[in-house]
Amino acid sequence: MNQPAFDFDEEVDDPANPTYSVGELAGAINDTLRRGFSDGVWVRGEISGWNDRGNHAYFTLVDDTDGGNGRGRAVVNVQFFANSRMRLRPLLRKHRLRLADGMKVRVFGHLDYYAPMGRIGLKMSGIDPKYTLGDIAQSRDEVIRRLVADGLVDANRQRPLSAVPLRIGVVTSVGTAAWHDFHDELDRSGIGFGLSVIDTRVQGDVAEAMITSSIHTLARHRDLDVIVVIRGGGARNELAVFDAESIARAIASSSIPVLTGLGHEVDRSVADEVAHTSLKTPTACAGELIARVTAFAATAEASYAGILREADAALTRSGSTLSECAHRIARRTHAAVERADERLSMRIDTLARATPAALARADTRLDQARRRTLERATSHVERADGRLDLVAARIAALDPAVQLARGWSITRRADGSIVRSITDVDVDDVLTVAVADGRIDAAVTDTSAATNPPHTPRSTDP
Repeated sequence: MNQPAFDFDEEVDDPANPTYSVGELAGAINDTLRRGFSDGVWVRGEISGWNDRGNHAYFTLVDDTDGGNGRGRAVVNVQFFANSRMRLRPLLRKHRLRLADGMKVRVFGHLDYYAPMGRIGLKMSGIDPKYTLGDIAQSRDEVIRRLVADGLVDANRQRPLSAVPLRIGVVTSVGTAAWHDFHDELDRSGIGFGLSVIDTRVQGDVAEAMITSSIHTLARHRDLDVIVVIRGGGARNELAVFDAESIARAIASSSIPVLTGLGHEVDRSVADEVAHTSLKTPTACAGELIARVTAFAATAEASYAGILREADAALTRSGSTLSECAHRIARRTHAAVERADERLSMRIDTLARATPAALARADTRLDQARRRTLERATSHVERADGRLDLVAARIAALDPAVQLARGWSITRRADGSIVRSITDVDVDDVLTVAVADGRIDAAVTDTSAATNPPHTPRSTDP
């Protein structure tokens, strides 16, 4: 239809070129939508902006592809009214689905132009659960294939789990029923478990990142025996967060064994596939840990009782053996003492007979030794006296006082050192000359060397 020219004489309600009011245009749009999509329409996309308003819900279906229109992402507004929600609730419950943001769905409804808002929307009246479940399963299978290719499916299962897992790291949303079920079960056991808990969102947009980060954080703790990842039951699509590859890789790469209790009785998540041990519920997780500790304690008690029995039997046998040895020792000791008494008596008699003769011979040898000692001592003393006299004479000959008395003198410098050569003094030096009856202080006026110096013995210090 071409835009009409501005001719003010033209009729406004020309049947060939009608003019609609806004309400009439809204009605015409709705009539066209009903005729074109009279049987309704199926639309697939991802839920975004889920908003509950009382019993009604409103959201948009988003298609990240351009839909062939070349204009980027396409969206359609969806109204999910209370009557349709009530009618579809059993179907969603049967397949354990809960509609939420990020969920890919295929829904059925009728298009409607809502005049007050000027928007075309889809009044949702049906849903295809198999589409959503198929998308979840397909994503899950792709993640498992990548994990198998990287050899990670059994990596954590090969980590040795302590026989006494008392130090537990817990990844869960604190305050939920899952947390209380797990904690209360451990508490009732009376066993001294130690818990390191990281409060973590287990559903919603941030759940994947928080769960992954929490597992990595606890895996760095070298003082933990096991890590437990738990949450309560829920819709299948809510539990699909545990199919995330990042969570699976965090579990597989953990150096600490990881137990999962994700609250679903039927399905297994990817997290369950890569965990060391997967259990149905948080309570079952707690029960597994309690059972391990209890079994270890029972085994330890049985081993202790066995050790006591063996120890008692060994002590009894040892007592009997010791008693027999004591009797044998007593008998042999008595016989040995009797023989020793006999030998002692014989030796006493031998000593009694041999002692007088031995004493007589010893007295004779003692007298001979005394005479030889006296003779040798006299000879040694005489020779020593002669040597002593000779040494005394030599000492007297070398006595400085004797030499001074003969006319010798000793000349010293001011520092007390002896003058032995003219080179030891200088002119004007003050010298001290020691003679037999005193000393003479003199000053050096001149020195001259002897033509043929006589050989003189060196003076010695007195």
